[in-house]
Amino acid sequence: MTQTTEATAVDRTPQKPRRTRIHRAWFVVAVAFVTILGAAAFRSLPGLLIDPLHQEFGWSRSTIAAAVSINLALYGLTAPFAAALMDRFGIRRVVAAALTVIAIGSGLTVWMTAAWQLLLCWGLLVGLGTGSMALAFAATVTNRWFTERRGLVTGILTAASASGQLIFLPVLSLMVEAGHWRPAAVTVALAALAVVPFVWLLLRDHPADVGLNPYGAKEFVPKPEPVPGAARRAVTVLFKAARTGPFWLLAGTFAICGASTNGLIQTHFVPASHDHGMPITAAASLLAVIGVFDVVGTIASGWFTDRYEPRRLLAVYYALRGISLLFLPMLLAPSVHPPMIFFIVFYGLDWVATVPPTVALCREQYGDDSAIVFGWVLASHQVGAALVAFIGGVVRDVSGSYDMVWYASGALCAAAALMALVIRRQPTADGPVAA
Repeated sequence: MTQTTEATAVDRTPQKPRRTRIHRAWFVVAVAFVTILGAAAFRSLPGLLIDPLHQEFGWSRSTIAAAVSINLALYGLTAPFAAALMDRFGIRRVVAAALTVIAIGSGLTVWMTAAWQLLLCWGLLVGLGTGSMALAFAATVTNRWFTERRGLVTGILTAASASGQLIFLPVLSLMVEAGHWRPAAVTVALAALAVVPFVWLLLRDHPADVGLNPYGAKEFVPKPEPVPGAARRAVTVLFKAARTGPFWLLAGTFAICGASTNGLIQTHFVPASHDHGMPITAAASLLAVIGVFDVVGTIASGWFTDRYEPRRLLAVYYALRGISLLFLPMLLAPSVHPPMIFFIVFYGLDWVATVPPTVALCREQYGDDSAIVFGWVLASHQVGAALVAFIGGVVRDVSGSYDMVWYASGALCAAAALMALVIRRQPTADGPVAA
């Protein structure tokens, strides 16, 4: 009796509530965010260097834009192979190697004296490195570590690139304005190298590596075996996806996304503003402000993607972006004025808000292959960006103005809005999806 009473007393003793531990997946997101942010330093540089390189070496804007085009194209074309390599060798090894290649390519530009060296360092090396750090990396992390909150996580990791632009653009523009583009290139190289230790020590390839379920999963998910033949798998997935209509619609809309963001605004906004008498630092600061609102817009887009139909979100995003670009030629002026600030805020909220719904549609359509499929969709994004980056330079050399490029990009965004609505959705595990 005594023992029973004592046991009952112990059972009734108030217990301290257990502290809810933060799931390891959120720490992986934090490391991935910092990693993408460090790699994004180079994404801030091309638009700032067009005028300095033209003045120092006498290279035409179309020649410099060609290097940007190679970089942008490789950024996309490398992504699906990088996603397959991550399945073969692990996220940590591939990302650490990519950051090192970015640092080497950016650092070597300090000693270049000929245009082919610009194409090699700025175009080839940095293009390969940043391509391995592209959004396919974010999609791989999201797919492996999360079964819930995937839209939100995709938005957070996509916003990392904008955050890098926000941090680095003002600093790099001050260096370039002072006539020192080489220290700006070295800064980018050091930023990439500084992230490598974080990746190597803190990033993990799969929740099973630390004995955890993916965030939101009810059961333990074993780590898949390494998949050999990364290049063959990437190509096989491409051919399989290319036989479906949604792939071409997603690739087409995302190509227009790249044309109207990286290829257009990120590459040509600063020189176009400078053509109208605006100082480089002021134009670069406006790009940085785009980065501020891009963070807000992309994370919000991830939240919306978890709750609303991705096709309709894409249609709205592209339509609004097209309208804003049609007004831009009328807003460029020697100084910053309220209508320009309104454009920057409006456009910034839409900058890469298209990514979370595009990733969600790839996941819905292609399942386990979705990260690689998104890599190919991202390749189309960068091909579109590369074409407009080069065409924009040619149009500026021939006509002396960027106006036709702005108008054409606005019309393309209208076409992308219509294409998004045509995508046919697939049933999910939870039941049929509303059309």
